[in-house]
Amino acid sequence: MWKELTTAIDSLYDEMVNIRRYLHQYPELSFQEEKTAQYIADTYEELGIPHQINVGGNGVIATLTGGKPGRTVALRADFDGLPIQDEKDVAYKSKIDGVMHACGHDAHTATLLTVAKAMQQYQSDLPGTIVFIHQHAEELAPGGAKSIVDSGVLDNIDAVFGTHLWTNTPFGVVETSPREFMAGADRFSITIQGKGGHGAMPHQTNDAIVIGSQLVTNLQQIVSRRVDPLSTAVLSIGTFNAGNTFNIIADTATITGTVRTFDPDLQNQIIQEMENIIKGTCTSYEAGYTFNYEKGYPPVVNHPEQAALVLQAASEVNEVENAREVVPSMTGEDFSYYLLKKPGAFFFTGAQKEGHIYPHHHPKFDIEERSMVLAAKTLINTVKLFQQEK
Repeated sequence: MWKELTTAIDSLYDEMVNIRRYLHQYPELSFQEEKTAQYIADTYEELGIPHQINVGGNGVIATLTGGKPGRTVALRADFDGLPIQDEKDVAYKSKIDGVMHACGHDAHTATLLTVAKAMQQYQSDLPGTIVFIHQHAEELAPGGAKSIVDSGVLDNIDAVFGTHLWTNTPFGVVETSPREFMAGADRFSITIQGKGGHGAMPHQTNDAIVIGSQLVTNLQQIVSRRVDPLSTAVLSIGTFNAGNTFNIIADTATITGTVRTFDPDLQNQIIQEMENIIKGTCTSYEAGYTFNYEKGYPPVVNHPEQAALVLQAASEVNEVENAREVVPSMTGEDFSYYLLKKPGAFFFTGAQKEGHIYPHHHPKFDIEERSMVLAAKTLINTVKLFQQEK
């Protein structure tokens, strides 16, 4: 039955591509995905698979009960888009101005819907129960995963798995880690209040740009000089905004950025170091400031046994050339909340499109659509191996 299931994915490939391209044309922002959620619910209605809507927000949960005894496994896909203008020259370009699927969530959804359809065709032979989690709002904290977990969806789950189609990884490669896999992702903002004035009379001002520049330099020394070199951390400045014209010294500057860690103690250390440096720098320049720090998603920490199952499952897919263990990525994902609740694993499915150099969250982002087949087959094989465990 399992071999027939994976073969069914091949026969459903064109349909899977059509779903992905339709969703790509009609993206919706985080917490606003009402039409996408309705599309997903309508698909399960057509398949005759029981489902719930508005779970934890816009989440859709479908449940397929197999005809044979077994454990309960959850598979997750996200479905929100990003506030980015689609600049690709393709027929399936986003039709929604300023919004696009620039991270592959459309393909995640198409993959999971196709897995559900294939499994429904073999429901009588399927062991256990499969719960299909279609999650809203992965891209914007507080995210959709936590509210879905809080709704109780995972209470009777034995394990949970998910994948991210990953354009940094070549097509034909599947990657995961038996421990930390993706970092906790935080964000911060700093506003400096100086004193503006004419550029010809700097001595009468308190230049927010000079203060901000010094602050950026000082903050970069936290990881390089205050964090144990054997620990892992990132502090990156993403924006620096100040001033309105060439000959006026700015009175305010706003700096935003992100901190990525795996260890909560290190996370708290960095927050304290930032507070000390910001206060010290601004005080030395006699400038005021505000500092806002928002803790985001926890790190994605896989469970070793389930991560090993994923690699074994991927290695049994003919199209997978390499199923490998990798070092953690400093990117973040709210799949972490599922793994804090239940055993499971998250993995990358290589989706690098030949000749296409644009990364995730780029206006010209796109994927190798055949990667959806590898993702679907790896998920199916993972369920198989989990059900076969003693």
